[in-house]
Amino acid sequence: MIDALEWRYATKKFDESKTIDSDKIELLKKAFNLTPTSYGLQPLRLVIVKNQELKNKLFEHSYNQIQVKTASHVLVICIENTVDEKFIRAIFELQKEIRNAKDEIINPFRDFLIKDFGKRSNQNIEEWGKNQAYLALGNLLTVCAAEKIDSCPMEGFVGEAYDDVLNLKEKGISTSIVLPVGYRAKDDKFADFKKVRRPLEETIIEY
Repeated sequence: MIDALEWRYATKKFDESKTIDSDKIELLKKAFNLTPTSYGLQPLRLVIVKNQELKNKLFEHSYNQIQVKTASHVLVICIENTVDEKFIRAIFELQKEIRNAKDEIINPFRDFLIKDFGKRSNQNIEEWGKNQAYLALGNLLTVCAAEKIDSCPMEGFVGEAYDDVLNLKEKGISTSIVLPVGYRAKDDKFADFKKVRRPLEETIIEY
């Protein structure tokens, strides 16, 4: 795993002639879905863009970052616009269905969350959702490295424009983080750069 993490880097240029196989994409879908989230509420959805015309349109709203246009796929991690009582109840109904959980076991926690989220502002819920999106991003970056899939996490984009291009508003979600994935181009000089990381003795504290 350390070798895989040493191998990965924020890819600056993808080989446009190479496409990620469908079985690898399925693996990334499952990895995304298995990401741990706060309270297990999973307020995330993943939009996978392979269509070149759409990638070209997204490129126009990505501050000319060529990765969006040259990647095999662009993974758009989105957050749910509404996390309310209906949403929370649906998650707990799924828990009952899968785990055969009894009402007396799950209802107290469910009711606590309904009350808690009912008191939160929309901004607070959005910020909480974005934190969950970063958990998914970290998970996907690690899985990509293990599978020798190149990637480049990006915050440089116009979220509202992405939402419009991908018709996300009608799906009740908003763009949070973008992750182009594919295979590095042979002439991407950044692939050979040594990693720059602070020494372990500066970043790790042990008691």
